[in-house]
Amino acid sequence: MDPLQAAHLGPRKKRPRQTGTSVATTSHDIRFRDLVLFILEKRMGTTRRAFLMELARRKGFRVESELSDSVTHIVAENNSGSDVLEWLQLQNVQASSELELLDVSWLIECMGAGKPVETTGKHQLVVRRDPSLSHAPDSQNIPPPTEQKISQYACQRKTTLDNCNQVFTDAFDILAENYEFRENEGCYVALMRASAVLKSLPFPIVSMKDTEGIPCLGDKVKCIIEGIIEDGESSEVKAVLNDERYKSFKLFTSVFGVGLKTAEKWFQMGFRTLSKIKSDKSLHFTRMQKAGFLYYEDLVSCVNRAEAEATSVLVKEAVAAFLPDALVTMTGGFRRGKMTGHDVDFLITSPGATEEEEQQLLHKVTDLWGQQGLLLYCDLIESTFEKFKLPSRKVDALDHFQKCFLILKLHHERVGSGKSSQQEGKDWKAIRVDLVMCPYDRRAFALLGWTGSRQFERDLRRYASHERKMILDNHALYDKTKVVSPLDGKVSKVQEARVFLEADSEEEIFAHLGLDYIEPWERNA
Repeated sequence: MDPLQAAHLGPRKKRPRQTGTSVATTSHDIRFRDLVLFILEKRMGTTRRAFLMELARRKGFRVESELSDSVTHIVAENNSGSDVLEWLQLQNVQASSELELLDVSWLIECMGAGKPVETTGKHQLVVRRDPSLSHAPDSQNIPPPTEQKISQYACQRKTTLDNCNQVFTDAFDILAENYEFRENEGCYVALMRASAVLKSLPFPIVSMKDTEGIPCLGDKVKCIIEGIIEDGESSEVKAVLNDERYKSFKLFTSVFGVGLKTAEKWFQMGFRTLSKIKSDKSLHFTRMQKAGFLYYEDLVSCVNRAEAEATSVLVKEAVAAFLPDALVTMTGGFRRGKMTGHDVDFLITSPGATEEEEQQLLHKVTDLWGQQGLLLYCDLIESTFEKFKLPSRKVDALDHFQKCFLILKLHHERVGSGKSSQQEGKDWKAIRVDLVMCPYDRRAFALLGWTGSRQFERDLRRYASHERKMILDNHALYDKTKVVSPLDGKVSKVQEARVFLEADSEEEIFAHLGLDYIEPWERNA
């Protein structure tokens, strides 16, 4: 059974259909007067058009019932730009060069955001240059999903930051987070897979027909999609955002060092605000949580690209002071092309370092920052890499490399004027930084694992196991189909599982798995 169906969320109730007459006579306050919309009925139908008109008006948009010279945007469904221009000609209307012809997905995104969103290429309707093709299918339009073979694995799809279906994926991410807070792994995974596959699509979902042939979309997921298409928003998401438990967990886990168990404890004790928690003398906080509260305002704000680059310089300078040949690579979301993040991750490795030099580097670097007054918090975890026997079969398992979780003081002068988010009276910002030290021969596996995204890595490991009979983690790739040939001719299970496939780059790991290489900025599943 679909785990989302098993969660008993219940079916989405259908709203009564609005009639064209009632829509036309309804009065709403206009918030966005620079935009005048006209929704084309052709191929949409009277009822759906009336519903969208009413919904847009409720959101503050000015929507004309009849086409007029004041219209700035024509919104259409299942029409190309050429189709709309042909319709205008039949109405004896000359289209202005400033008139925007947009797909209904733009309007749906606007209603989801509660305001006009920027029009991009994915929203603009294509006009064919050859008039002889006016009655033919638009060859420039992106083919519908039923004509494409879409993999269930994120590692076989290219997912950039250009998300055509954000109105749906934002809803799935909120619902998934709620299930994560409730430790419902099945529903969480189902929604994250659905979100990941929609993020990879090069076309927007504008009708339920568009979902045909797309994997990872169970019945409950499709019900949510249908609700957003019809209403511009999800009733389930609205319920979650108003849920006291969700709001409390969201707030509590925003504190560095607070996990689900602590959030549950505080919620059950009746706490709903951080101020009450901080002032309660009966509570005992870990060292990490104390730092989380102390630097909360800085840590809860996003790290921007300029701040991440400045932090990278800071890290590279400190590492080079002790290991000049070390390679320092920014990983995580910033390596995938994101402009903001909650922390900055770095992978460090050295081709010429001894085992002792590797083991001492993070200690020396953090000691240096302590002497410079830049170290606000440090939790250093020693390597257990040499002790582990078998690769982990868990898709979310932590690796065994030496690592430290830090809060560093980043002075604004390092970032540049106007490029760092500043608090009044402070010339620095507290930044969350993670450093990982790995052996040079495992750098490719560590880099792949620490680049993410989380769902991409989950699917990559799942693909390795299910499709290739291999085990992949942050340390290595093992082929279970190949066996060791020991001198005595006997093969143990441990030996069978430890056939290590070497790789000096991420490209080689993809090749071992029989996958086309996917660039870091295409892994934003």
